[in-house]
Amino acid sequence: MAMNKVRKMALKALTLPIDLKKNYKLHRNIILAAHPYIKPLYNLLDKKIICQGREIPVRIFKPGQDHEFKVLVFFHGGGWVTGNIDSYSYICANMANQTGYQVVSVDYRLAPEYPFPAGAEDCYYVTREIVLNHDVFEKKPEEVILIGDSAGGNLAAVVSLMAKDRGEFNVTRQILLYPLTYHDHSENSPFSSVRENGTGYLLTSQRISDYMDLYISNEADRYSPYVAPLLAAELTNQPDTLIITAEYDPLRDEGEAYGLRLQEYGNTVRIERIKGAVHGFLAFPKHSAYVMGCYTIINRFLHEENINETS
Repeated sequence: MAMNKVRKMALKALTLPIDLKKNYKLHRNIILAAHPYIKPLYNLLDKKIICQGREIPVRIFKPGQDHEFKVLVFFHGGGWVTGNIDSYSYICANMANQTGYQVVSVDYRLAPEYPFPAGAEDCYYVTREIVLNHDVFEKKPEEVILIGDSAGGNLAAVVSLMAKDRGEFNVTRQILLYPLTYHDHSENSPFSSVRENGTGYLLTSQRISDYMDLYISNEADRYSPYVAPLLAAELTNQPDTLIITAEYDPLRDEGEAYGLRLQEYGNTVRIERIKGAVHGFLAFPKHSAYVMGCYTIINRFLHEENINETS
């Protein structure tokens, strides 16, 4: 679907030319300013999970009506470098109300102050506590589902891989929204969307590379499946998976490729592409056609039987 020229010019103008590696703290402040947090608007509860003597903050969002006690564990985007539970509170409140699930947003540690695997380990530990120890809730949820957008989608996939490898708990389903799954976003990338959509659509291929450079402190980590899930040696026994991508996103093809590879290993996967959308559309106004369309797909996945399907 071709994008009209006026919208394309507007997106290009909004693609901020910030040197991310030099100014990541400024970029964090810009994101926070753009997503003000007003606590009284939301039915929420702040808690802290104690892990190895330190605290991992989480924020629980309750839907207006929750007939079943089911939980979405949410990992926010921001390239592992920006974003937090405050900047994502609007998104998570809407997610709870749209799905009827309680949403637990995890305030994992950010790079470069805390490089890989710090953030991934935080996400794993909080998920484990919710599934096994009920430190977040007083009773066991009927179901725990992982969900994340962008770098958070990457972290959801990584937690699923960790859960299988470590054998401490099982995850039944995961929802990956325009996830990062590969390690190379240069001109040498095997995915054409990196070149087709790598400039002028808010998220640039250069910015993705900068995020990854800030996230990893050891070059060898770039090739870890816990950084790039597509590099996993095998992908058996993964959760039922929904992958939603955006048409004008440099990460589009690698997200869809991850879904196809999961299918190759016998997993149940649904892959959906939002036509006309750009990376990060979940942060658009809640009545946006892209956001509403996304939740139509998510609710179908949550409430119907899943089948292997590519749209």
